[in-house]
Amino acid sequence: MAGFVHPEYLVETDWLDRHRNDVVVLDCTTHLIPDPRTTYIVRPGREDFENGHIPGAQFCDVSRDVSDTAQKLNFMRPQPDDFAAAMRRFGISNDTRVVTYSTSNPWWATRVWWLLREFGHDNAAVLNGGRQKWTAENRALEAGPATPRPAGSFTVREIRNLMVGRDEVKAAIGDAGICTLNALLPAQHAGTGGNSYGRPGRIAGSVNVPAAHLLDPATNVFLPADELRRRLGAVGALSRPVIAYCGGGIAASADALVLTMLGHNDVKIYDASLSEWAKDPALPMDIG
Repeated sequence: MAGFVHPEYLVETDWLDRHRNDVVVLDCTTHLIPDPRTTYIVRPGREDFENGHIPGAQFCDVSRDVSDTAQKLNFMRPQPDDFAAAMRRFGISNDTRVVTYSTSNPWWATRVWWLLREFGHDNAAVLNGGRQKWTAENRALEAGPATPRPAGSFTVREIRNLMVGRDEVKAAIGDAGICTLNALLPAQHAGTGGNSYGRPGRIAGSVNVPAAHLLDPATNVFLPADELRRRLGAVGALSRPVIAYCGGGIAASADALVLTMLGHNDVKIYDASLSEWAKDPALPMDIG
């Protein structure tokens, strides 16, 4: 964790193994199954969870428990009261230490971490390396549904407005004082491959640091702080306010976590991201 201004937002597997009875652990695993008609189908990772999860963990269905299901788009920021109610169901109170993880990639866990931050709860962290690292180290797993916890008393004490909409993103185009940061893979950024979400390419003027390139592919852990600082600094993301986006505001949360850990205090996520932007031909996009 050397070099991070806020190392407390990541925890290591050995720490969690020692403290898992002192925290609430949320398994946030979600799968997106490609579908040419709808871009993707959302499949919550409950089956993965019941096949084996970190002992004591609760399963958080990101698509329903912590998203506004009244919206047409997937994964939109929930209403504060709905988020608070979900946290209480998981046994979380305002003084609870929360650790999030997922089984495939970390951005489902970072998304829930970002929502906790949005609603004023800073006592939360992401498990570095996720379930992959935990399993590779032969740490204990348990199968079956989550063991119910006593209800918590979580309340939203602050709303930080860390999500922005299309108007703020549109206003940032051409503004050299704002960095619009795409967390999707390079082929999607260039418009040459991957899901297009309606039109290929990227929000006009945006730069690219893929969420996947923040990780060591061999271990699934985040890269060292100096390397992360180099990659994000190379596109000007450390010296300007940042609006991070991706396909649906999920992968962008990994970039947002890293920037926050590096000490950046002006980072926001375009919640609807390309799921909204790419479908509107009036909104400018670049390719190439």
